[in-house]
Order: sequence, then structure tokens, then C-alpha cells
Amino acid sequence: MTKCIKCLKLLPDEANFCFNCGFPVGKLEVSRSCMECGNSLSTVDKFCSKCGVPVKVVKSGENTTQASDSPKAKIEKYPRMVRIPGGQFVMGNGSNNSLITLVSFYMSEIPVTQMQYSIVMGKNPSKLLGEDRPVESVNWCEALIYCNLLSQIKGLTPCYTIGDSTNLSQFEASSPVWKRIACNFTANGFRLPTEAEWEFAAREGKTSNHSLYSGSSNINEVAWYGENSAISSHTVSTKKSNSLGLYDMCGNVAEWCWDYYNPNLPTGSQTNPHGPNIGDLHVKRGGSWLDDPQQCTVFYRSGSAPNGKSSSLGFRVCRSEISQTI
Repeated sequence: MTKCIKCLKLLPDEANFCFNCGFPVGKLEVSRSCMECGNSLSTVDKFCSKCGVPVKVVKSGENTTQASDSPKAKIEKYPRMVRIPGGQFVMGNGSNNSLITLVSFYMSEIPVTQMQYSIVMGKNPSKLLGEDRPVESVNWCEALIYCNLLSQIKGLTPCYTIGDSTNLSQFEASSPVWKRIACNFTANGFRLPTEAEWEFAAREGKTSNHSLYSGSSNINEVAWYGENSAISSHTVSTKKSNSLGLYDMCGNVAEWCWDYYNPNLPTGSQTNPHGPNIGDLHVKRGGSWLDDPQQCTVFYRSGSAPNGKSSSLGFRVCRSEISQTI
């Protein structure tokens, strides 16, 4: 007997795919996903085992890389930034929604990749290796260290300080001194997005946007998630971008934000909010290759400890537009 690595159902040794969830088993290579429903497909599938749509048979030795597996963005050694025009939007999806006003800012078009992280930090902590895949297994503190080092490399003013120090690498992630971290939002360096900035960008900077996912209401167009990822992260920007030119805002890896996490969003109107002043967890957004569709929506919220790491958690960077008051 063999076991499906996705749903753990016991199967006969001769099985080519799981009778329960349709995932390929044995020695079959997972090469692509169904364009209709996102189900993982093997090199021999003639039909999708989930929805029945015919698929192309990949012959032995044939190159299984499809155009959809190639990055649509130009991946450089440092993040490329997209200007996000300021505006207003209703944040959240519950009864206590907040009307948020934001000034313009810049956000990286893709999550920080393993190559980009390695160039700045001199190491790659990721578990799912690939230089153009998102960096992961990075805790919140390491993401801030990356931001400050990248700012220094680019000749910009670092945003983060502990006391008078911008050299955050001297502090262990478990140290209580991280409770004293301060962000100068008027500095021109790199930083994590606030939770409000992240959601505003995911909603494409629109006052009223009813898409469940960033760029589409069809999750398979814009996200690598639990049903189409083949249990792995993927090269960034292989899915469709949103209208602002941002890729992988939903799925692939979840993303750290600056804010402390509070299960309840504050009510009423706010301008350029930076989140609660105290807390034990920090916000993560967007969902990942491991998650279900609900966790990949533009409004789903969760939090993790600042020293927590996961192969499904990475980050992207922002910069303030310093000509405006924030």
C-alpha cells in the first residue's frame, strides 16, 4: 500500500492518482494544473481527475515547462517598486469595517525572492528552493533587518530603529528589545507595508472592489494555493497581476505586515493607520500555497509571533512617498 501525500488516504501500490482527492501518487511527475479548476495534474493525465476537463498528455522526456510557468515580471537583484496612488477604501469584510484614507506609497511588484534576499543578507533560509521563488522561513525581525540593509545599500535612510541603532542584526529575534522597535514613516528607506496599505494594494487601490482575490474573483487566475500548488511555492509572477501591476498578492506565500495583530479591526474613520501600539503577534496577509481559498482573500487576516517561521510565509517591501505627510 502507498499513501497520498495530500490527503493521506491509503492506496494500492499500482495507483496512479488518489481515488479520494485526485492527487498524483507513485512516480508520476506533477507538471501542471488544470486551467479550469486548478487541480494538480501528472504527466500522463488525459482528463482532469477533479472536473473531467480534457488536458494535454505530456510524453516522456518532453519539456513540461509551460508559458504559464515563466515569470511575467522582470526579476532584478533588488525589488522593483510600483507607485500606489492614495485614496479611500473600506477595510475588512465584517460588521466593524473601517473607512481608511491613505496617502500614496510604493510597493514591490513581487514578494522578495530568494535571490533578492540572498544578495542583501548573504544567506537563503528557504525550504522550497528556487532563486525566483519567494523567500520564506523568514521571521518578522529578519524581514525588518533586510529592509534596513537594503536601504543602506541603496543610499536611503533606514526606517527601523531600536533605541539609536539601525543595526538590527545585533539583536536576537527572541529578545524583548524588539518591543522597542520604531518605524520612521517619513524616512525614504524600505519597510514592510502596514496592514491597511497591504489590503488597499490588494484591492487594487479602489474605493469599491468586490473581487475576492487580488486581480480576479477566479482564484486560479491569480494565486498558487492549496488546490493548485502541488504542495509547493512557485516562481513569482507566473500568475496574473492585479490592475496595479502587483503579482502574488494572494497565494504563493503569505506576507508579513508591520502592524501588531488584533482580531478585531477598529471602527470608524482612520487616516494612515499603523495598527495597535502593543501586541504579541504581527499581521500576515494573502494566504499561501498551503491554504484554502478563504485564507487567500483580500480581507482574510491572521497573525504570527515575530520570531515565527514557515515555508509558507514571506514578505514584500514598501517605501513612503516622502513628499506627502504620513
